[in-house]
Amino acid sequence: MHEYFPLPELAKTLLPQAFDARDGAHDEGHLLRVWRNVEAIRGAEGGDRRLLLAATLLHDCVWVDKRSPERSSASRLAAGKASEVLTGLGWTIDEVGRVAHAIEAHSFSAGIAPRSLEARILQDADRLDAMGFIGVARCMYLAGAHGASIHHPTDPAGVDRPLEDQLYALDHFRTKLLGLGEKMQTAKGREMAAERIGRLKAFYRGLLEEVGERTVAPGTLSIR
Repeated sequence: MHEYFPLPELAKTLLPQAFDARDGAHDEGHLLRVWRNVEAIRGAEGGDRRLLLAATLLHDCVWVDKRSPERSSASRLAAGKASEVLTGLGWTIDEVGRVAHAIEAHSFSAGIAPRSLEARILQDADRLDAMGFIGVARCMYLAGAHGASIHHPTDPAGVDRPLEDQLYALDHFRTKLLGLGEKMQTAKGREMAAERIGRLKAFYRGLLEEVGERTVAPGTLSIR
């Protein structure tokens, strides 16, 4: 797997530290997709490739279940573990700190504002993997893994009820996924997000139509 990344010796060293647990939405394929997004953004925006590679490979190195009340701490825990790994490899305090910040700021649930170019790039690259067709696939995969339903049986659009994205996959589109494009940090990230958000919206509308949603008049349900 390491040969698919630049700096293959560094990748070979870090990949064994990349997970303490994994699932089909957070696995080696996710790391490679995020890295490809990083490279696309870095090509337009700049950024330190070595630091970005380390941050990408280690950004999910501590796993906390998305349903856990401790979920918002996952990226900070991952940043701590990454700091230990990189310090052990002889990286400088400055380098370790820059990677750690990028990792802790990438998380949606942590709510930490990215302060560096590398942190902005990693956050955008990771969020792009929650959009588009792959975003749909990951959302449905995780919903199934957690025993959630695809949609509410009688009010799939959540018109007359609170949204509950831990119970219904379709609710997660409105609580998180459809709004991600508004939160991109880089110009290239925003450009890449535009097409993917369009795909998410098309899927959302199409699924509502297929499950017989008739309570929402066109234009009355805002999906941003």
